Amino acid sequence: MTRKTNDNSRVQPQVSIFIPCYNEEATIQRLLTALKDQTFPTSNIEVIIADGLSTDNTKGIINSFAEENQDLAIRIIDNEKRFIPHALNLAAKAASGDILIRMDAHSIPALDYVECCVKALLENKGDNVGGRWNIQPSKEGYIARSIAIAASHPLGSGGANYRSGNKAQKVDTVPFGAYKRETFERVGPFNESLLANEDYEWNMRLIADKGTVWFDPAINCIYFSRGTYKALAKQYFNYGYWKVKMLKLYPKTLRLRQLLPPVVTLLLVLSATTTIVSLLAGAPLLAALTAVMLLAYFTLLTLGVALSTPGNAMKLIPGIVGSISCMHFSWGFGFIYSAMGSFLKKTD
Repeated sequence: MTRKTNDNSRVQPQVSIFIPCYNEEATIQRLLTALKDQTFPTSNIEVIIADGLSTDNTKGIINSFAEENQDLAIRIIDNEKRFIPHALNLAAKAASGDILIRMDAHSIPALDYVECCVKALLENKGDNVGGRWNIQPSKEGYIARSIAIAASHPLGSGGANYRSGNKAQKVDTVPFGAYKRETFERVGPFNESLLANEDYEWNMRLIADKGTVWFDPAINCIYFSRGTYKALAKQYFNYGYWKVKMLKLYPKTLRLRQLLPPVVTLLLVLSATTTIVSLLAGAPLLAALTAVMLLAYFTLLTLGVALSTPGNAMKLIPGIVGSISCMHFSWGFGFIYSAMGSFLKKTD
């Protein structure tokens, strides 16, 4: 399906933007405003929001916005299972566009986001194209600001292109993909058995089918990081937990940098256990092992953060270090917990 632009000078494809959503009253209007103001013709855009039965005012905000901005087609569909891959599949099934673009309810795309995605696809840069997150704090305060910096720091993100990359290139994955409908239908729906890493797994199937995932830093959006250590820990525990499930399907997707969190976490757990046993056995020198390891870890982490933090953010170094260590240990514990569960199932 194609529609002409407002000036009838050329034909553009119809674009369906699908958004998983649950209790996003704080950010959903900013996202919708950014979509309404896109440089790509509004008449060629439909927005499909798969809402996980929100209990706040998310739906009310969406309905009010749709009523006031009827030039932008907006639909809400219920995602009763509330999980992201289910939301994506429901929205993709309901979409009518030639091109599908995934967005997130706590993000704000640049005003040329859709235009840049469509251009890259029509120029055959990749079968799935995406860009860079410009990560910002989701709330005011020292901790939220520290988490936002940590989330894009190489020691926190592992050097993921979409968090810190500046070069257009082939990659393994992009966060909010854009692809032609025919590509989605060929690769198939998102794996609903994976409640995280579903986009990475989809991209693995695309690559196995000789497709290309293309990262372009010119395609960018604001992404709001978690605002508290508790929310950050939950997010990264889930990442680690579901990474093990992902590795069962695609063992070759394990990267060396991803081994650091579980290895460090496991070593600290073992050394802490050794410390307790040593103290009970009256061997205080051996008990110092945990303290030495922790000191070494935080010294190296603090040094790495300090060397890469601009002068105007130096006061945030303790918060950034705390945020990155929260990411590492949460991811590590999630990974270990999931791996142990898988091992125990095999031995039953």
